[in-house]
Amino acid sequence: MTDETRRTHWDAAYRTKGEAGVSWFEDKPAVSLDLIRKYAPVRSSSLIDIGGGASRLVDTLLDEGANAVTVLDLSPAALEAARARLGARAGRVQWLAADVTVWTPDHAYDLWHDRAAFHFLTDPVDRAAYVERLTAAVKPGGYAIIATFAPDGPERCSGLPVVRYDAATLGRVIGPSFRLVEALRHDHQTPSKTLQAFQFSVWQRLSG
Repeated sequence: MTDETRRTHWDAAYRTKGEAGVSWFEDKPAVSLDLIRKYAPVRSSSLIDIGGGASRLVDTLLDEGANAVTVLDLSPAALEAARARLGARAGRVQWLAADVTVWTPDHAYDLWHDRAAFHFLTDPVDRAAYVERLTAAVKPGGYAIIATFAPDGPERCSGLPVVRYDAATLGRVIGPSFRLVEALRHDHQTPSKTLQAFQFSVWQRLSG
């Protein structure tokens, strides 16, 4: 799938279903927030949310005094929905409409957060490109929180195939520049009241 095709797909998903109609919607992303608080002081850390789209994670981070938040998403429509919801506070966030597999980070972050973006990368070339950006964008000693569908989770989402992971299989893709520090399971209830099995894993960037 080309960059343009991906962008068109996700723009259509947000415009058709709205912010709260997509299956990954969370009114409050509690698991992500708990892990971010645990591994990165919100007020003093630089944070990037990969595939953040219209997620409400950024709202709570701003509520808690975050001063350096970036939201990256392929879909301009999703980012616009988030900016509209935040109003004047949107100016406190850096918004990047970009494909993470071709994006070039211009600085390193204390924490990288990705809930449900990586598992859409079914091409090994795209996965390798993602890992290259991940490695470049996380400071040595910093953390990456990556949530994907678990091995018993859905095989498709929003009409697209996904790759399912546990922490061990994800670690083999991410490679030796990161070490696993925590893994947990989460059963996400979608707006249609079905359950989706996710795995969340936290990785620390090693020096060198």
